[in-house]
Amino acid sequence: MQSLLVQQSHDFPFEKIAAIDLGSNSFHMVVAQVTHGQLRITGQYGDKVQLAAGLQEDDTLDEASQQRGIDCIAQFAQVIDDLPLGSVRIVGTNALRAAKNRYDFISKAMDVISHPVEIIAGREEARLIYVGVARTMDHGEQKRVVVDIGGGSTEFIIGQQLEPILTESLHMGCVSYRQRFFADGTITKSNFQKAVTAARLELLSIQDDYLDEGWDVAIGSSGTIKAAYNIALEMGWSKKGITPKVLKQIQKALFDAGHADNINLLGLKPERKTTIAAGIAILTAVFECFGIKQMDFSNGALREGVLYDIMGRYADSDIRERTVNYMLNQYHIDTEQAKLVTHTSLSMLEQVRSDWGVASLSSEDILRWASLLHECGLGISHSRYHKHGAYIISESDMPGFSQQEQQALANLVLRHRRKFTQSLEYRFTKSDQQDLDRLAILLRLAILLHIDRKEGDMPIFTLKASDKSLHAEFLPGWLDARPLTTANLQSEADYLSAAGYTFTFS
Repeated sequence: MQSLLVQQSHDFPFEKIAAIDLGSNSFHMVVAQVTHGQLRITGQYGDKVQLAAGLQEDDTLDEASQQRGIDCIAQFAQVIDDLPLGSVRIVGTNALRAAKNRYDFISKAMDVISHPVEIIAGREEARLIYVGVARTMDHGEQKRVVVDIGGGSTEFIIGQQLEPILTESLHMGCVSYRQRFFADGTITKSNFQKAVTAARLELLSIQDDYLDEGWDVAIGSSGTIKAAYNIALEMGWSKKGITPKVLKQIQKALFDAGHADNINLLGLKPERKTTIAAGIAILTAVFECFGIKQMDFSNGALREGVLYDIMGRYADSDIRERTVNYMLNQYHIDTEQAKLVTHTSLSMLEQVRSDWGVASLSSEDILRWASLLHECGLGISHSRYHKHGAYIISESDMPGFSQQEQQALANLVLRHRRKFTQSLEYRFTKSDQQDLDRLAILLRLAILLHIDRKEGDMPIFTLKASDKSLHAEFLPGWLDARPLTTANLQSEADYLSAAGYTFTFS
């Protein structure tokens, strides 16, 4: 099927971009200059916030860890707050995925930084890590397995050139394993082996699929693996990166130290002493389960992947467009009807954008994608297809989408027919919820105006909006010839009235 979504090429609009990674162990920011489509890193900033250490038994972040995170974000803001919207992407990973009060933290973050904070799913994190590795290391046609041990999760990717083939994120990381197996800092062969065994059990869920796919080279990225790589070089244990022998030598040094405070390894930063035993235990399990003989290190990882993803969104290679196109095919959506609804809904948005203040950077994209995908549940059941469609979008792996974007799409698809007040169990900020309400109204009206599914029959109308009211005025005679549309618009006025909106038409 020919793409409905690829936009016209145009020059990249930003001279400077930035990526912020709100990780479970550390927060990092990288700033880059963009010149002729090439990135040049101009600044790197980071702090070991250890957000995951603040996760309590009830899966909420304690106040101390939240404050550490906000203090770090405030420092980042000093550098990038003057950059335009769209040029900065802030992504939260495992600790924020797990935290029940993550939106309380996000609200606090938005008070100190002028760019939106997104939470990304584990597999999306894995994809972005692979983009960062693939863009900074060239292995030709060779397949590579990429491993990234974070504070709360570990990502695994097999890919070739710029394309990931398998992506997975497992719930094990150097901070969570430190708390579980090395909480008091003591390091023994016994608690180390317990950590290795726990990691091997986690790996069982992906081991066979990854071994069956196979790879030519193994690459590690981010903190733990960087530390192991630097130790190997600085201690003179290897010139070929990380090997099983190197891991054994590091393990012996950890056992001899007996406690995190006593570790003395060249190449290991002092702030990483508390988590290195947990990280090495996970890495040992990875080597054992995958039979890895040698692993190189990549400087490129999540942050670099986010930078290239920002560029891709303005260079006809937005992965989100490919994802939506895939779903159009996967769920056999009537593309002609989807195009009609999309054209009309975007025309409506353009008319009310200033009156309703629906001006967030992604509103047009979210409405366009929802218009294209609103019938994705039809193949399951017609009577409840809006609910099936919302479930499909909410629960699918959607490369390129943050959790907020994905749930916003699901929200619009759920609410595109019948009760306007239907909702998913997903919390949006007050501002985002208001925008979604207004986008949902536009989507519902666009669908009603094409209820007869006639190609080329484009309604001509003008919209006027103010706060919670909307008036549509049609070309004289247009509604007279469409009694079904008129009846449906009147029913829609009743639905919206129940939600506190006034809709009139003439």
